[in-house]
Amino acid sequence: MEVQDRVAVVTGAASGIGRATAVALARAGARAVVLADWNDTGETEARVTEAGGEAFPQRTDVSDLASLRALFAAVADRYGALHILHNNAGIGEGADLWPDVPPERCGRIVDVNLRGVVLGTQLAVEPMRRSGGGVVVHTSSGGGLIPVPQQAVYAATKAGVIHFTKSCVPMHASHGVRVCCVCPGLVETPMVLETGAGRVADWLRPMYEAVELLQPEDIANAVLDIIRDDSLVGEAVSVGNRAK
Repeated sequence: MEVQDRVAVVTGAASGIGRATAVALARAGARAVVLADWNDTGETEARVTEAGGEAFPQRTDVSDLASLRALFAAVADRYGALHILHNNAGIGEGADLWPDVPPERCGRIVDVNLRGVVLGTQLAVEPMRRSGGGVVVHTSSGGGLIPVPQQAVYAATKAGVIHFTKSCVPMHASHGVRVCCVCPGLVETPMVLETGAGRVADWLRPMYEAVELLQPEDIANAVLDIIRDDSLVGEAVSVGNRAK
């Protein structure tokens, strides 16, 4: 699918990969980029506008069904179409290591990282079908492909995203909706610093120092490649780090 003149929704758009993808979509000629995040998206909105796109900020909690329904209703009311969804919002354990993570935080990780992806995809399918088809790209993680004992809940949700992606393959034939996911390695985003409460956690530092960090724009470019490649259905596309 070409990006030109399409309506796109990006969750977790306030920073990091979400911000980079929103800006990349605007530069590629998207008709509108809907910025869905619980946090302030003002900086992303400014960058999308600077890139020549129309930004439509929507305060959204992807873990809350009512909030997601309000998001897609707002998109339908304003644009009457939906072509692209980047399910990018995600959180990790932070500085607490498994199994010492508070249960409340564990539940929140599952709700944001997995429940939000499942419900967001489900709510997007019918609007995309009515728009002539669409593409959904989830942000999974390299941590969804291998065990991460220090962040077991995060890794489990990202593995779930990969399996969910593969289980959505039949929707391409039934609804004209392609679903794929991108699995980034170590990316220089605010989440990396959250592993150590404002710094890189000790357990992550050896890897952090051994590889060249990916930039959010690297992942945004991969997302756009997936959107444009109509042959990709149910794929988990890895974007890995290079060793220093």
